[in-house]
Amino acid sequence: MAKDDYFVITYRILTYLYECFKQGERPDTCVFGPDALGINNGYWGNIMESLLSEGYIKGICVVPHMGGGFGIKILELRITQKGIEFLQDNSKMAKVKEFLKTFKETVPGL
Repeated sequence: MAKDDYFVITYRILTYLYECFKQGERPDTCVFGPDALGINNGYWGNIMESLLSEGYIKGICVVPHMGGGFGIKILELRITQKGIEFLQDNSKMAKVKEFLKTFKETVPGL
């Protein structure tokens, strides 16, 4: 498993959003965006679109670009109950948590 693996990135994003949810804070894209995670914009956009379509997050809009591709517009981004359950109950997420080991490696920007 690599630090740019889909499930590692997903875990880091959902963990950050869950922490924001519990603290009553708005997520900051500087903390969970592609630069903070060390991935390219296209990969990040695909992950965010996937998290939205799976119902793990809400408050973003997928915006098609002329000539192909798409962008992500963040409105009121937050984790859903389904996202929290996925984060806590999924066996793949448990493996990622073990892989990352420390909170500092888990939450981007800390």
